[in-house]
Amino acid sequence: MEFIRYQGTAPNRHGRFPGVFALANGLASAGRLDPADVAWHRTANAAANALYADPTSASPECYALPGACSWFKVSATHLLEMTREYLQLLDRHHVGWIELRSTSPGTITHEDDVQVVAVPGDAL
Repeated sequence: MEFIRYQGTAPNRHGRFPGVFALANGLASAGRLDPADVAWHRTANAAANALYADPTSASPECYALPGACSWFKVSATHLLEMTREYLQLLDRHHVGWIELRSTSPGTITHEDDVQVVAVPGDAL
């Protein structure tokens, strides 16, 4: 199985590379979005929250190990399509991001229909 991750090109203050949703949420919480983007972001986040469970609701400790991060399953095309709009938001605000692909993202600490949370092998 193949997995895909979209993350920032620069680490945050904790040394982690935030994922696409964290980057978009950061723009919103910093007040950097215009009113149209604020409305879109609220609607998109509400839709995502209604459709996809937060991994921590099923596996509360899934992010406990250093380096743990979420990866989409490439079979989750509906989620990947929705993510494109988040990437476009990041592009409009000049937030750097990269796409990573892997067939082995690390030790899986959570898995559901659309994603895994994994700890890279070099982080264990």
